[in-house]
Formats: sequence, structure tokens, C-alpha cells
Amino acid sequence: PRLRHVFADRVYRGNQLLDALSDCGPWTVEIVERPQGVKGFQLLPRRWVVERTFAWFGRCRRLAKDFEATVATEAAWLLIAHIRLLTRRLAAAAKVG
Repeated sequence: PRLRHVFADRVYRGNQLLDALSDCGPWTVEIVERPQGVKGFQLLPRRWVVERTFAWFGRCRRLAKDFEATVATEAAWLLIAHIRLLTRRLAAAAKVG
């Protein structure tokens, strides 16, 4: 598998996520929670990475809505979106360097 460590929201504290992931391989799960007593906005570790990635996907028109009939097709379009993002980033770096 490509993933080894999964960051999850506090909603997934139960065993349901662990049971689902146990069939996929030896993954570790870290539950990211807000510290006790904190009110308002609190930057949580690694949470911003997920939010940033979702924002990048939101910029792709094909991924803005759920058009796909199968999970495999959706996964393929996510991979294409990442390839496009990384290719543009490499092209921009080549222009500078």
C-alpha cells in the first residue's frame, strides 16, 4: 500500500476505522484532537495537509462534483489531478532554474 500512517479526526476514535484498515495492511492510525480547554480556531498538527490537498482537488473541475460511477474511476481521476499538479510544479521550477 502507498500509505503507512493515517491521520484521522476525533470522530474516528472507535474501532470501526481500525477494523476497516486491518484488512488493508499494517497501518498505524493517529487520532488528531483539539487540546482540552481551547476555544476558537486551533491549528492542529497535520490537519492542514489534508485540507490543502482537498483545496487542490477542488480546483479541478472534474473532481468538483461526484460524476464517477466506480471507485476505481474516481481514484484514477485523483491520480490524474495529482500528476497535473506535480507536472506544473516541475515545469515552473525548470523555468526558474
